[in-house]
Amino acid sequence: MTKDEILSRLASLPGDIGFYYKNLSTGESFGYRERDMFQAASVIKLPIYAVVMKLWAEGKLELSEKIVCRDEDKLPPCGALYFFTGDVEVDINTLCGLMISLSDNAATNLLIKRLGLDFLNEQFKEIGLKDTHLERLLFDAESSAKGLENRIVPAEMGELLERIYRHSFINEEVSTRMEKLLLEQQINHKIPGYLLEGTPVAHKTGEDDGITNDVAVVYSENPCIICFASNFTDVPAAERAIREISLALI
Repeated sequence: MTKDEILSRLASLPGDIGFYYKNLSTGESFGYRERDMFQAASVIKLPIYAVVMKLWAEGKLELSEKIVCRDEDKLPPCGALYFFTGDVEVDINTLCGLMISLSDNAATNLLIKRLGLDFLNEQFKEIGLKDTHLERLLFDAESSAKGLENRIVPAEMGELLERIYRHSFINEEVSTRMEKLLLEQQINHKIPGYLLEGTPVAHKTGEDDGITNDVAVVYSENPCIICFASNFTDVPAAERAIREISLALI
């Protein structure tokens, strides 16, 4: 599949589609609405995780800090905290692990509440995410009904992932830890879906009604960044395109 064929395929999909690609060996890159903003769904968890790790590196947050998850904090899956009975005391390091590898919504909201929406948005800008924006907690139906939605930009997610890949996000230790957790992602039916079994993919997905997103570093023979955002779309059709295009690019 050529670049022009990929762009044509993306243009043919229903809804709002964004895409960013970069070959990490050659530097070749191209995109489709890659600088536009899209509803994030759970991909917003990646920049939240990046801010947590930045604060840890700066000595402003301890990953061992405990936060209590109460019954009213628990949200339907994805995730694990929903299934625990009674109050659960969880450290920030574990919340990050659940938020990224299992896309735990309760863990994410606990971290958002701990840090604050405005503070997180300020921090997003500090780490170079100019237009990525957090407007509400997850599963906040009232805010969603008012049009408040968390937003990501495919190219910004790709640039963050490239810094993690090159171990230049904050420092070597932070980047290595983030890379390791992203490689432990358990939701693997999109970008990794058609890749050769065992191909490492460090990524974060997002999904909701009419939304299917995935942003990744693919550690193939020619490692690359692949980022998809699909809003108001036919999810099965978009996910087929994600799998087929990802396979073509590696």
